[in-house]
Amino acid sequence: MELGAGGPAAGPGQGALGRGGLEFLQHTAGSLLSSYGWYILLAAVAIYLLIQKISQSLAARPSSQPGAADAAVEPDMVVRRQEALAAARLRMQEELNAQAERYKEKQRQLEEEKRRQKIAMWESMQEGKSYKGNLKLNQQEVESGASTSSAVPKSKPNKKPLRGGG
Repeated sequence: MELGAGGPAAGPGQGALGRGGLEFLQHTAGSLLSSYGWYILLAAVAIYLLIQKISQSLAARPSSQPGAADAAVEPDMVVRRQEALAAARLRMQEELNAQAERYKEKQRQLEEEKRRQKIAMWESMQEGKSYKGNLKLNQQEVESGASTSSAVPKSKPNKKPLRGGG
């Protein structure tokens, strides 16, 4: 196994060099496998499983590709869906607006009732009466007025105010 014989022995030297390269390759591959063999094996198994998974997902997908045949029917369907969606949104918006209007009306009624109570309280304070008692009377009048709207509120007999007029 001489590596460097010159002249006419160049032919057999190349054969020896080729065998030496093969031995070098075997030695390199052997040391690589002995050092990283398990890692290479695990990587190969992972790549195999990944390829299987991808091929299964691609096999399940062709059901969506024949959609090209249905492309002529689909635009009409899309238009109908969009119209139905717009109509549903419009109904929901009208419902929401009606609810908001009812809420505003309730708020106005509450504000009006509070304003009436404040006025009644102020008037009772001006007359020198207890404003809390007057509030109770007003609430009873409102309740009785709600149950019998035609009933006239009864006034108490004339009482003198606690303070004098002068």
